[in-house]
Order: sequence, then C-alpha cells, then structure tokens
Amino acid sequence: MSRDTYYYEVAPLRIIRHESSTFTYAASEPLAVGQVVTIEVGKKLLVGVVMSSVKKPNYKTKEITAIIEKTPIPEPLVKLALWLADYYTTPLATVWQTVLPRGLDKARRTRPNQVHTTKRDRTIFVFNIDQGQAITDIMDSTDGTIILQGVTGSGKTEVYKEITRRMVAAGTSVIVLVPEISLTSQIISEFLHDFPDIIVTHSHMTEAQRHTVWKQVLDAKTPQVIIGPRSALFMPVPNLGAVIIDEAHEPSYKQDQSPRYSAIRAASVIGKYADAKVILGSATPSITDRFLAEATKRPIIRLDRPARSDAKAAEVTVVDMTKRQHFTRHRFISDRLIESIEKNLINGKQTLIFHNRRGSAATTLCENCGWTALCPNCFVPLTLHADTYDLSCHICGHHEKVPTSCPICHSADIIHKGIGTKLIETELQKLFPTSRIARFDSDNKTDETVNSLYEDLYQGTIDIAIGTQVVAKGLDLPQLRSVGVIQADSGLSLPDYGASERAFQLLAQVIGRVGRDEHASEVVVQTYQPTHPAIQYGLKQDYESFYTYALEMRKKSYFPPYSYLLKLTTIYKTEQAAIRAAKKLATKLKNTLNPEVRLLGPTPAFYERQHGTYRWQLILKSPKREYLVAALAQLPATHWQSELDPPSLL
Repeated sequence: MSRDTYYYEVAPLRIIRHESSTFTYAASEPLAVGQVVTIEVGKKLLVGVVMSSVKKPNYKTKEITAIIEKTPIPEPLVKLALWLADYYTTPLATVWQTVLPRGLDKARRTRPNQVHTTKRDRTIFVFNIDQGQAITDIMDSTDGTIILQGVTGSGKTEVYKEITRRMVAAGTSVIVLVPEISLTSQIISEFLHDFPDIIVTHSHMTEAQRHTVWKQVLDAKTPQVIIGPRSALFMPVPNLGAVIIDEAHEPSYKQDQSPRYSAIRAASVIGKYADAKVILGSATPSITDRFLAEATKRPIIRLDRPARSDAKAAEVTVVDMTKRQHFTRHRFISDRLIESIEKNLINGKQTLIFHNRRGSAATTLCENCGWTALCPNCFVPLTLHADTYDLSCHICGHHEKVPTSCPICHSADIIHKGIGTKLIETELQKLFPTSRIARFDSDNKTDETVNSLYEDLYQGTIDIAIGTQVVAKGLDLPQLRSVGVIQADSGLSLPDYGASERAFQLLAQVIGRVGRDEHASEVVVQTYQPTHPAIQYGLKQDYESFYTYALEMRKKSYFPPYSYLLKLTTIYKTEQAAIRAAKKLATKLKNTLNPEVRLLGPTPAFYERQHGTYRWQLILKSPKREYLVAALAQLPATHWQSELDPPSLL
C-alpha cells in the first residue's frame, strides 16, 4: 500500500449480515461519500457505495478493488437512502438495489437517450390570473412541500412547465413524476416543446438503457429535466431544484415490494435534504396528504376554475341501475349511454367508457334499492365467500349469513356480481360492429397500451376507448365528447377503508376528461347507489364536501389520518399452517404491544389464495408509528411479510 491510506464505510448492494449494513475498507486515494466502488466480500466482488470516512480501525481491512464512478451520487440521494432504510425498516442493501440501476459494474456501449413522441404544436400560451398567482405563490413559498389543488382542466401542466422553466434558468434540475408509464406520452409531448433534452426513465427500459441514462445524468454538468414514474425520483440529478408529482393522489406512488416506500414521502424527504420544492399536483388530493398539510400549515395553492374561459361544463346524467326501464336495449349499458355513443359515431367524435374493474370482486347488493352488505365495525363492504356461502369482513373478521331478502326494502332481489372490461368490449363490439374500439387495462400487451396508442387516441382515430383507472387519469383528448361510467359504485364494494375515497377520485377525474373546451359534452354515470356520498360529491367534483365526509368516517373507524397502520401477512402452503402462524403471532403481540395499539384479526387476506399458497393477515392500528416499528421486531424471520403505512388493506 502507498504511504497514505484512507478508510471508509462501504455499503454493499447485497445483504451480507442482517445486523450490519456497512463494512470498513481501505483505499490508497481519497474518496467522496456517494462514490460507487467494487469491494471484495469473501471471494466475491460486489458493488458498493461509500457511506462515510472513518479512522483506521484496529483490525485488518481489505482494500477497495476499483472505483466504478468518479462522480459521487449526490449527497441528498445518499441521505434519502439512509432515511428509507430507517423509516421502512429495510436493509440498506435492499434500498440501494431500488435506488440504483442494475449492472453498475458492466461496461455499456453508450447510446444517446432518445425520446420518441410527437411534439404538440403550441400557440403562444398566456397564463390566466389563477395560474399566474399559483406560479408566484409556489416560487415565493419557503415551505418544502406544497399541494397544488387544481380542478380538472385548470391547466396544472402549464404551471409545472413554468416552474420547470424558472428552475432550469436558475441552474437547478427538475424531476417530474407521473403515476405510471402509460401517462408519460402526454406529459412528454407537452414538455418537449420547451425542453427538447428531457430525459425519460421507466421500468420498460432494458438494464443497459437504464444504466446509460443514469450515468448520463450522474455526469451531467447542466440542469436536467427528468420525467418518469415513481423510480425517476432516484435519478442522480445535479443540484435538485424541484420535484413535481402529477396526479399525486394515485396509489401507484406506493411501491408494493420491499422497500415499500411512498414516493410522496420520499420526495418530501429528498426535497428537505436538497432544499428543493416538492409540488403535489392533484384535482383530488389524498385525504391524508391534505389533512397533514392543514395540520402543519403547509401551503395549499388552489386553481378552482378551468384554464380556458370558454370551457363548457359537461352535462351529467345519472342512471339508476336499480331501475330496469333505463336498460331496454342492453342489460348493463343504458339506453342513454347507447344514444350518446351513436351520436358521437355519426359526428365522428370519441367516447370513453370507464369501468373500475378492481371492484369486480363479487359484491352483495340489492338490485331494487342499491343496499350493500357492510361490516358493522369497519364500515367496509363484506365479501362473499362462494365456498362457505357467507359474508365476511377482510379487516376485522366479522362474519354473517348471506341475506335472503334486503334488510332495507325487503326485496328478494339480492345479487352478487361484477362486470369486467373484456365483457364490456365484447358487448360494445356487438352493438357497434363497424366502430374502432380499443380496451386499455393491465392485461394489455405492450403495443396496445395508452402510451403506444396515445397518438390514435389524441387524433381521434379510436371511436370508443374502454378502460380501467388508467383512462381516468390526466388524459386530454380533443375529439372526446362523451364519457360513460359503467358502474360508478363498483369500487365502493371493496372491503377497504380507502374504497370510497378511490371511488370519489376516479369519478371526479373521469368526469374531468370532458368539459375542458368550448364543445358541448356529456357524462353518463350508471350506478346502483346514486345517493352514496362518494357518488354524489364525485358527480359534482365537490372535493371539499367529500373531504369533510371522509374525515368523519375515518375518525369514527380509527383509520388514517387518525391512526398509523401496519399490515402483517403470513404465507404458507396449507391453510392450517397459515392460521396457526397468524394466531401464534397475534397471541405474542397482544402480550407485548403498547396498550394503545389495536390488533385486528387474524383473518384471511383479501386475496387469500395466491400462487398455490394461503395468506392470512393481522392489521395493527396505532396512534404512534414507533409502536408499530417496535411490533416489527416480533416478526418471525420467515413466512411473514409486513407493510407499514399500507395505502390499502387488500
């Protein structure tokens, strides 16, 4: 070794020992925190990240084998990795595997990052008073995280672009997050006009593409503009100035594999470390985010009017699905909706059919009055178990018999049903055999996604688009004149505390796909529960009233934002083993938990059978998050999965 030897704590990208996340190594030259290196662990060569410099230890150390990247990962990103490991009680190696691209030690043939999408032709854009004020308020704000609450069509994207323009002019980088890959086309085509060098990153890229783009950003000397879903937050941009999160209420911002992080929380944290602004844009902010902003007096900036002064509000018709006289031409597509589609086809205009497919779990309801079987403890819909033919609550375990008649109107018309998008597509094809119909949902092949068919949607060559949640979000289609919602209350039937919030958000969002310009447009909403508050407020896009109602319900049932949640799931090959393990842990926890923690269960998980295994779960509700972190220490090393702050209990 040379005369000068330096010592560093290095975090390998693989779990070596559960109790240690870093190991001490020697180096013959000074290194910076955040540098990516290779180290020898046993006989293996592993990639690692330099975490800190330390004094010479009193034991023999190996030397760092090689420096992979001269440029260190930005300090705020290193701090964020440590925070994620701590907050989500996850090994640091697992966090780094999430934050960094794969194959960092591989040599790549670099290809320039090219963005393929159509640039929108723009006329000169002039901000209205509300947008101008919002931009000023955001730029002047000294708070890190800001909610930009703008009604659909209020021009939030133009505000995002102006903030980005000002940040780049000031020499700082901007990361724009979208809820999923399928929505990148639209925002990219909006941004390309002003920022021709934007960088797009997402999970459909190859390992080599992701690594090349990451390295390009790491070595960049000028401000970068990054667009992508959740993982784009981890791009190593120089000098971060702002993180803009579009449709910030979307559940896809929470990762469902370890570390089960929320991109919203993580963005707020990196914003704090980088002294950058974090803007949460949404027409329907999450109940918890809005509550926290009010509680901590963080700014909520409002855009309460459509961006265009000539925008004509859509005409909304509600069709009560319990009244069969509205369905003379088809069993679940109302006469009104069929007439609306026919009119559009004659005029060469587009129709969007929305169906919240996740609600196709068999729901028990009265076809006559719309009553739904609810849990008396948790106020969530009960799920029908066809094998035992009983109704059960997947949160607290409450059971009851399937009623033979409705407890409200005493009708015997009790039904258990769910409709899927494929069925809707087949039925519309029969009704309109010559029209071009496209279905968008999670079963689509790559060449059939919203992203790949975005131009066809935008130009109006698709006559009828059918979709699940992906079509409700942020799409701005100039040829669209009608929106049909097949069963607005289907999401309400999910046994989850957030079900009514999701149903409200999706309905308010999908109605906002029309009524954005001077053209007359209409929305036909079919529902079994026309009087449910989520439906009533969703139809009017009345966020404030829904917010007040939802908080009242959450307080009553002690759900977030009034409590913290921990979901524990055990997975075994047999049902007996899953039940035994769940009962054993429940007993252990009851004896060790803080008395303020409420333990619910054990109950079967919502998706009890998966991949040939049985899943049972425990739900813990607590006034303090640290009580739940303490409970995690009791978890057996195998057969258990845990999720802190689950966005859903399904």
